[in-house]
Amino acid sequence: MNGVKKWIVAIRAPFFTGIAMPIIFGATLAYYEAGNFHWGLFFVTLFGGICAHAAANLSNDFFDHKTSDDDINANFTPFSGGSRAIQNKLLTPRAVLFGAIVCYALALLSGIYLTMKTPGYGVLILAAAGFIGGFFYTAGRYAFAYNRLGELMILINFGILPVMGSYYVQAGHFAWSSFWTSFPIGFLITAILYINEYPDYDADKAVKKNHLVVTWGKKNAVYGYYFLIFGSYAGVLAAVIAGILTPYTLIVLLSLPVALKTVRLFAGNYERIKELIPAQAGTIQVHALMGILLSIGCVAGGLLKG
Repeated sequence: MNGVKKWIVAIRAPFFTGIAMPIIFGATLAYYEAGNFHWGLFFVTLFGGICAHAAANLSNDFFDHKTSDDDINANFTPFSGGSRAIQNKLLTPRAVLFGAIVCYALALLSGIYLTMKTPGYGVLILAAAGFIGGFFYTAGRYAFAYNRLGELMILINFGILPVMGSYYVQAGHFAWSSFWTSFPIGFLITAILYINEYPDYDADKAVKKNHLVVTWGKKNAVYGYYFLIFGSYAGVLAAVIAGILTPYTLIVLLSLPVALKTVRLFAGNYERIKELIPAQAGTIQVHALMGILLSIGCVAGGLLKG
């Protein structure tokens, strides 16, 4: 495997939809409310978000290697258990950490540029919060993922912060609408993490990575997954009823059959590793569909406003 392919594996590039969807939605929400769209700023925001996501993936792989979590995980899947770049000797731990530093630096440069182009220091404040949540997710004695705060950090870092940040870049100010409407996408990215904690259960428990599935046990934790999936749709409905989102965003209901199929797969296979893989893939699909359809709804609402 050549060098480029090794790094694509290490940064888990196919999963960048996790950060791309909330950034796209935040920008289109601003378009719906303000009626303008800055393509240049949007692409810099997207680039910075992807760099931050890559950095978090690399640093998490490094620190999960340091605790031996990924090393002892015999139940990894294409969607969980880390990138395996260290375990498969594609890259050294030192190279992975260096890659994380480079990606964080690129994300910082993007944040500085966006701060120069927008009022105040809102972008840097959100970026700093994102760095804390991403780096210390697995780093340090009090790492969030090891102390029952991992799911909350994912909700914040891949839901609330990117939606609010992308909105801020486009609109030039914060808005409560960007906070409240970040939860549907935030719930679904958390659901991706949550279902991935099932195959990782034994290894995580062995190294005291006390996320909610380890804390509650596999059987009791299923209700958390249901809450995240159905709570995302309830969040969109509530936002439309409250007048925060345009009714055109109800197009997200087109993704409900995929969500229901995924929930059924999860409910019947959460104890079985191989059989759970389609449900892991389905959860990613539901998240991507939610982001795309919400964004289409906002663009439609902006174009047809008034």
